[in-house]
Amino acid sequence: MSNPAHTDMVEEDAADLQFPKDCRKAPTERDIQSFTKYEIFTSDPTCFTCDSILSEPYIKCAICQNANLCPKCFSQGLECLPHRNDHDYIVIHNEFPLIDSSTWTAKEESDFLTVLQDCGFGNWVDVSKRMPGRSPDDCKSHYLNNYVDNQSLPGLPLMRESPSTLFSLESIPFCFKLQDLEEPPRFATGSSNSRLLAGYNAARSDFDVNFDNHAELLISELQYNEFSPEDEDYRLGTSLQAAIVESYNNRLKERSRRRAIVREHGLIAFRRTMSWLQRYETTITRTTAERLLIFMQLAGGMEFDYILEGLHRAGELKNSLRRLQDYRRNGIKRLHSVPMFRKLLALKNESDRERKIYMGSVECNWRSGAPEKLQEVAVVSGGSSRRQPPPLDIRGLPAEEKLRPEERELCIHARIPPEQYLDHKKLLINENKKMGSLKLAQARTLLKIDVNRTKKLYVFLVEHGWIQAKTS
Repeated sequence: MSNPAHTDMVEEDAADLQFPKDCRKAPTERDIQSFTKYEIFTSDPTCFTCDSILSEPYIKCAICQNANLCPKCFSQGLECLPHRNDHDYIVIHNEFPLIDSSTWTAKEESDFLTVLQDCGFGNWVDVSKRMPGRSPDDCKSHYLNNYVDNQSLPGLPLMRESPSTLFSLESIPFCFKLQDLEEPPRFATGSSNSRLLAGYNAARSDFDVNFDNHAELLISELQYNEFSPEDEDYRLGTSLQAAIVESYNNRLKERSRRRAIVREHGLIAFRRTMSWLQRYETTITRTTAERLLIFMQLAGGMEFDYILEGLHRAGELKNSLRRLQDYRRNGIKRLHSVPMFRKLLALKNESDRERKIYMGSVECNWRSGAPEKLQEVAVVSGGSSRRQPPPLDIRGLPAEEKLRPEERELCIHARIPPEQYLDHKKLLINENKKMGSLKLAQARTLLKIDVNRTKKLYVFLVEHGWIQAKTS
């Protein structure tokens, strides 16, 4: 018998699928709920009747929505409402070339992109091991020709940027450059700097003198068989030994905790730590930064750096706003006028400095021709008289933003730090409320600072009505 023609085979297949046929699996409400469940939580397509995960090729109903069948269920003519086995259907398959003039099928293209995401770009050896029948050169040339140089597929997936996709190997960060290494600090045992490093000996790269270095003395004389079960004090003695060992373990935990803080925050580089604190002189200020160091034991190295950098950025913004306010007080309303203002201000400061030096010299008093006058000027200009100290620069100091303009002038000329001024002001005001009035002598007793500064502060508070001067 001769082989049947292709059209005859199609007709025979269609004859086998003549309908109606008995549905071997009657549709139930549970089946519909199961289909809804898998439709929501399963990304891969599943068979509409047997719930198996489909692999191409499979059948998709052209009429019903989300009605997919595996070849076995389709050949048996199974139904599940609302799908009927006489509906039109589409054969879903991926064994076809997706790119023109390419021998790669659509399934290989999909697997290739998945493997490339896992192995990373450039790791063609590992990619080829997971692509059967494809060499590393085939994978590299196919990707460069069809996905980079001559990109012809629309809507290509975006590559996730990660160390494995950007580099063939995981990148290793270096904390310090080799040419910038400094000499290790060598502090004497028992000194304050040595205690700050928790006994770390940088020259040996190890903790030579541990924190609580004599903690081992607690257990040095303990004996395992010191008490026997027949002794009356056996339970009390073993409990005492356990308590001593527990105390020793607590000391070891504290020692390891301090070691971790020193290593994690890079405190072994003493010069780097000091320069790092100097970076915040004009923003956080050195005093505040040193107070924040205690929080190192609560945060990691990167976390603590993020905290200080955030405060540093906030301080920079405050300084910028303060400069803008200074410009506005000096009548500057346009930013293009700022460079000229800075230049003129620098010239003025230089002129004032030269004028001050000239006024303190003997040559400035040449018009007083009498010899006794010259001698008086020479005595005054000599080292015996007290010169007026320069004004205090309070920019960036703690609590500087809390001062009023007149209070700023007082702190600058009286050389009182803003935070100290606010404490003295609060103390004098509270004492004035208790007594009803305040004498200058009482203010000097309370503040215990320079008498001239106390007098300036006292007079300032009286003039502004914050305290009441006592006349008698």
